[in-house]
Amino acid sequence: MDKVTNVRNMSVIAHVDHGKSTLTDSLVSMAGIISQARAGEARFTDTRQDEQDRGITIKSTAISLYFEMTEDDLRDVKQKTDGTSFLINLIDSPGHVDFSSEVTAALRVTDGALVVVDCIDGVCVQTETVLRQALGERIKPVVVINKVDRALLELQVTKEDLYQSFSRTIESVNVIIATYNDKVLGDVMVYPEQGTVAFASGLHGWAFTIRQFAQRYSKKFGVDRQKMMGKLWGENYFNPATKKWTTKSSDADGKPLERAFNMFVLDPIFKLFDTCMNKKKEDVITLLDKLEITLKSDEKEFEGKMLLKTIMKKFLPAGEALMEMLVIHLPSPITAQKYRVENLYEGPMDDEAAKGIAACDPEAPLMLYISKMVPTSDKGRFYAFGRVFSGTVRAGLKVRIQGPNYVPGTKSDLFVKSVQRIVLMMGRYVEPIEDCPAGNIVGLIGIDQFLLKSGTITTSETAHNLRVMKFSVSPVVRVAVECKNAADLPKLVEGLKRLSKSDPCVLCYTSETGEHIVAGSGELHLEICLKDLEEDHAQIPLRKSDPVVQYKETVRGVSSVTALAKSPNKHNRIFVRASPLGEEVTSAIEEGKIAARDELKARARLLSDEFGWENQEARKIWAFGPDGTGPNLLVDMTKAVAYLSEIKDSCVAAFNWATREGVFADEQMRGARINILDVVLHADAIHRGGGQIIPACRSAIYASVMVAEPGLMEPIYLVEITCPEQAMGGIYGVLNKRRGHVIGEEQRAGTPLYIVKAYLPVAESFGFTADLRQATGGQAFPQSVFDHWENLGGVATEDPKLEALILNIRKRKGLKVEMPKLENYMDRL
Repeated sequence: MDKVTNVRNMSVIAHVDHGKSTLTDSLVSMAGIISQARAGEARFTDTRQDEQDRGITIKSTAISLYFEMTEDDLRDVKQKTDGTSFLINLIDSPGHVDFSSEVTAALRVTDGALVVVDCIDGVCVQTETVLRQALGERIKPVVVINKVDRALLELQVTKEDLYQSFSRTIESVNVIIATYNDKVLGDVMVYPEQGTVAFASGLHGWAFTIRQFAQRYSKKFGVDRQKMMGKLWGENYFNPATKKWTTKSSDADGKPLERAFNMFVLDPIFKLFDTCMNKKKEDVITLLDKLEITLKSDEKEFEGKMLLKTIMKKFLPAGEALMEMLVIHLPSPITAQKYRVENLYEGPMDDEAAKGIAACDPEAPLMLYISKMVPTSDKGRFYAFGRVFSGTVRAGLKVRIQGPNYVPGTKSDLFVKSVQRIVLMMGRYVEPIEDCPAGNIVGLIGIDQFLLKSGTITTSETAHNLRVMKFSVSPVVRVAVECKNAADLPKLVEGLKRLSKSDPCVLCYTSETGEHIVAGSGELHLEICLKDLEEDHAQIPLRKSDPVVQYKETVRGVSSVTALAKSPNKHNRIFVRASPLGEEVTSAIEEGKIAARDELKARARLLSDEFGWENQEARKIWAFGPDGTGPNLLVDMTKAVAYLSEIKDSCVAAFNWATREGVFADEQMRGARINILDVVLHADAIHRGGGQIIPACRSAIYASVMVAEPGLMEPIYLVEITCPEQAMGGIYGVLNKRRGHVIGEEQRAGTPLYIVKAYLPVAESFGFTADLRQATGGQAFPQSVFDHWENLGGVATEDPKLEALILNIRKRKGLKVEMPKLENYMDRL
């Protein structure tokens, strides 16, 4: 751990069911933690019982592996190294879209990513999401094309088809990398001939890179290895008659030549599969002699698949290929932190903390980012799991624990406490250690009470925070929970606190109506969270309501009249109009392109150049709301008003309040632009305080919204369904029933599968998976991810359907069950 040049921090990321945990097993067995025979079946990193039962990963699990390299392989490592032993800190992350917050937490503390792609399914929705997240965090990817055994045994493809399928998959990955890549990283596309792509079968425990084959052949033919690698991929052909290389696919007589990759790499593998599966015992023995593989006496008795597995594991052990690829091509912490520091650190780039991070210096002040909390066997206590970016952390060290809301120089969200003990995370168990230098991943004991989900730990008084993680999913599905017997209430409250600690993306809060709400990013996420709450965190029987969806309120037209509101003492008047912000600006705010903390001039220029605002208006944006960051704007359009600056804070407070709780359904607002046209204020300061201005301004905003074609927006999922052709009819039936509509379908080249993409309202998505499986006989596999907000048709004040929905929401929230009236908010002149 002290030789940081020889540490590699990496996460395994991919679409659900592409074989991350299975592939990780071969790395774990390579480090001697599990036996070779169990690799592929043990799924060592799936530590929870329900992960083993369901066969999916739910929580990301970290494990440290020690690995020796040969002197010969070391020459290919382009960065500084120290000796031949390496430490790989690996995090196996979930692939299911509902748990992509776990992936974000894993990516933050690692520098490289192993992207696993199924060679039959190709690049799917979630592959793209996790790759985009990785590149956003400036993480270097390498790719493994997994499940090659399926292509050979189930689909029985030819060598050329397999090559084409590989090359298509690699191209799709490179397209995504090119789209989202950060200029600072340089070219991080993956190329088989450079050894950044491996081909594997996790279940059978074998894998290879072109580098390994080039190594074999360069010894045999006495050629340079790098040269050989270039020849073994792409349009390169070898003519056995003339013993010459060519880039044309036929020789002088027009006879077709075999591609070098097929001839030198795939041919031995195809031959092995053929002889083992077709029980040609004699041929197997001659082949083994050629490949210099020796079987033990009991292994010679194996037949069919068992024999094939044993031979392939010896011929191309998966652990070796992957370890080589990771060590050679992924950056060490020293390399990576130089270019990651700008993205990680919020403070100035020249203070001691930033310099320490950039140099990955173990002597600098401690900077440690906690990305998530891992529950321990001790009830209600957590390991704080994170990465040391600079300095060294020791047991008993006194540290400053800075939560996400810490402001430098103040005492807010800050604790000074000592770290009790430090541990190394090893999958199912932990190993106690004395200290941990910069560049390593570590678990801390004794600081879990002072942090909610994530935070910065430092010893420097002047250090700013490390940036908060941005999740690609938002908690849109909510459930109310209550305990079955009232005496258990304290246990439930305590359980909810623990639950919100244990998951980076779950939200637990108490609504105004006194319900305990748990919000998650999807049906499955919520199901797992509630199961944990009931069985682990609270350990009491619970009652759960039906899932509830969050709506947003919006305006779709300009206010038909100017709304006027008077303050309670009738001495101040505020004139307001509402208008729609436009989907482009709204999305730009949500994606962070336009932010409240941007410099005023830059923001104004962006709004005037790209979105056609007048420069003067763009400079007069008073606030973003709700919470100072949301997708609604308050704009000052007044001309020459006295004392205006004094009431700005009050107006902003009222605007935040109004956008947080909309007028109709008490839901947040989205995409509204509130223009203050004129203000008439009392000359005496005492008569225009916050108590007078805030209610008046809020009423004016509500009134202006009610006359501006108010509407509701609902969240929409993008669903990607993989299915064979005969199941397509069932899919359309289920989608039509649930207001879903198909936006595209394509056949995955080289397979009998189709991909159907559709939009489905989140409100209709409960039980969708079960319905779909029923309608298609279990052949369709859906993946849904939150995509956008969409207007529900009609105007809230006129459409009876919308009115019924609004009344329903009001009833659920315990508000008065009637539509709000305009005269309650609008005053007469």
